[in-house]
Amino acid sequence: MNDLLQFKNVNYFYQTKDDEIFALNNINFTIKEEDFVSIVGPSGCGKTTILSLSAGLLSPSSGEIVLDGESKIDTKKIGYMFQKDHLFEWRTVWKNITLGLEIQKPKNLDEKLHFAEELLKKYDLYSFKDQKPRSLSGGMRQRVALIRTLALEPKLLLLDEPFSALDFQTRLSLCDDVYEILKREKKTAILVTHDISEAISMSNKILVLTSRPATVKDEILPKLTGETPLKRRESPNFAQLFDKIWSELTNEKKQ
Repeated sequence: MNDLLQFKNVNYFYQTKDDEIFALNNINFTIKEEDFVSIVGPSGCGKTTILSLSAGLLSPSSGEIVLDGESKIDTKKIGYMFQKDHLFEWRTVWKNITLGLEIQKPKNLDEKLHFAEELLKKYDLYSFKDQKPRSLSGGMRQRVALIRTLALEPKLLLLDEPFSALDFQTRLSLCDDVYEILKREKKTAILVTHDISEAISMSNKILVLTSRPATVKDEILPKLTGETPLKRRESPNFAQLFDKIWSELTNEKKQ
């Protein structure tokens, strides 16, 4: 697979009222097409900052970020999924899913609308397209939010703790749903999460960050059996991987 996203010696500083904060220190990593990469690290270390830099919402203080071979990030190639689904309660499911298309007004709008409709059918939400979000479960709402993002056909999806507001059972089920959808649609994704088990079960690469100023402490390539995140949790080496990451993060807290 080709390289899709590269961070090359990226540093990031930001200014507060009283001080300059050194957030990211010499961040280097490469994400290939169709990778699912998770980022874990201590609270406040800069995980979401990396997503914001990847999306072009922030610019690095130094270093280079390359998306799809270009140093200037094309925001139309980015899809962002947040902890909250941010669905508009006064719009139907269909109107929520097509909101981005309304804003972008692409030349091939009919084609894109047809693609969005096919996504709804493929992922069992078509019968809900004329309903309001309040009639959906938490897991269904997040699937609608994901399809809204996919309808724009981004190259890279950025997932900022999209499962954390859900109960545990729904969370496990939605992890399977999202994993299946992204694999089937051949999408590349970066997930920021505090949940080590979630990171291991969903990813083919995990970046472990240090405390701020964050750098990449470890890059782990889980090799697990199982076709879904839930099944991957049953892999013989799952607990060993969990203990390794937990140890690395715990040691960071002690320093």
